[in-house]
Amino acid sequence: MDPERSSTSMPDTAGLRVAVLGPGGVGGLLAGLLARGGADVTCLAGRETASLLDEQGVAVRSALFGDFVAAVHAAERLTEPVDVCLVTVKATQLEAAVARLPADVLGDALLVPLLNGVEHMTLLRERYPRAAVIAGAIRVESTRVAPGEIRHDSPFVAVELAPPAELSPRGEGLAAVLRHLGLQVSVTHDEAAALWGKLAFLAPFALLSTHEAAPLGVVRDRRRAELAAVVAEVSAVARAEGVSIDDRGLIDVFDRLPPTMQSSMQRDAAAGRPTELEAIGGAVLRRAARHGIALPVTERLVGELRARQSADVRSAPR
Repeated sequence: MDPERSSTSMPDTAGLRVAVLGPGGVGGLLAGLLARGGADVTCLAGRETASLLDEQGVAVRSALFGDFVAAVHAAERLTEPVDVCLVTVKATQLEAAVARLPADVLGDALLVPLLNGVEHMTLLRERYPRAAVIAGAIRVESTRVAPGEIRHDSPFVAVELAPPAELSPRGEGLAAVLRHLGLQVSVTHDEAAALWGKLAFLAPFALLSTHEAAPLGVVRDRRRAELAAVVAEVSAVARAEGVSIDDRGLIDVFDRLPPTMQSSMQRDAAAGRPTELEAIGGAVLRRAARHGIALPVTERLVGELRARQSADVRSAPR
């Protein structure tokens, strides 16, 4: 391993080389913030998006961070070493997107997926055996309104990093960089807790908001019993995975969030895009089956959403 890689601190932001695989709502926001902070940012995307980003940079509109445009590099494929790679594609795009990230070029860089679900960690560790893969979770409402144009709607960006003990110095270094940029960042050494902590929040929110085609305020007012039921069911699976979830505390979190908040799954469904139903609801059901746990409400919602998606595919113009 390169001696610099085992350093106890992340390079200064001004010298930090970062690749962002998938400059959409989340990735575009992070790319813009990092580039504005002085990092050397390369966004990996399709040809047209990469060309536009190279010419115009990333434009961010945010009540929290202000409105700004940050210059970035962009390419279809990583060709130069980086210190950190943030994986911010949708789970539905991951297998295709990693073709933009050759393992020999990535080397032993810090690889931080900020994806929904829990099943992506195995894929990334198998594909990038030399990389320092650290589980991450992000809570934010951020939307790509057009290529290179990001609208950040939530009054927060909360990131949790879960490095194993041997990667703790590098994880803490990245956390320090992100905090300096204004993000709320926590660090844990419990990977399962980080991933299931987010999934326990996201699965009830995403499934019900998409099922009802409505924002959080409508869900918690009109479908409160189902919201509580899915929280309890996902928490039961998390406990079987060794993670304790505070069900009552999670409901309190939902009650404090803005009523207009939408899930990314809901927005994708409304726009006719593929959704992360399998990475979120499907993953919960698959893990529940391993443990022999019945999830009647979650299973019904996932089943109805699967049927709805299948109908949409059959009715789509050919």
